[in-house]
Amino acid sequence: MAVYREIVTKAVIGKGKKQFIDNLSLKTANQPTTVLGCWVINHNFSGNKVGNRVVINGSYDINIWYSYDDDTKTEVLKQNHAYQETIMIQGNDNDISNEEIIVRSLSGPSCSKAEIVGDSIKCTVEKVLGIELVGDTKVRIAVDNEENETWEDILDSDDKIDEAIDNEVNEEYLEERETNIDSSLEEQNNNQ
Repeated sequence: MAVYREIVTKAVIGKGKKQFIDNLSLKTANQPTTVLGCWVINHNFSGNKVGNRVVINGSYDINIWYSYDDDTKTEVLKQNHAYQETIMIQGNDNDISNEEIIVRSLSGPSCSKAEIVGDSIKCTVEKVLGIELVGDTKVRIAVDNEENETWEDILDSDDKIDEAIDNEVNEEYLEERETNIDSSLEEQNNNQ
């Protein structure tokens, strides 16, 4: 019969991502001739859980470089754009408390299209936002209840070294050396 235990841990209990498209119409001070560039910077955002949704409030700065007066002069139009987006949470247990919302910009806002319409520039800004809901949850695991576990003896490295030294030491070495020296001296005396 298996025994089960429950572990309480923090885990991702819900997540989702969504692509958002903002269609902006930006009024210019001068009649634009050509759009030379468009870039988005300073993206800031945060999220709050409302029911089974996360509401993301954020903003970014859009900069459009354009020419006017028949391409003889240029100017940069700067504008801050605030947004509010909603993402549904998938796999959420509504009874879990102490959730933490993590909002990520999976693909930062970037201008995919900019065109001149009258005295305005219409821009399409795309972004992909992802959310993770982190909270306390329970994990159930089967426990092996084996009482007669086998334990392997582990010898310290010092014990192995001591044992190797004991096996290699010749305790008769000094006596053998004296005998060899005496034999060599005797041989030398005989040769003289």
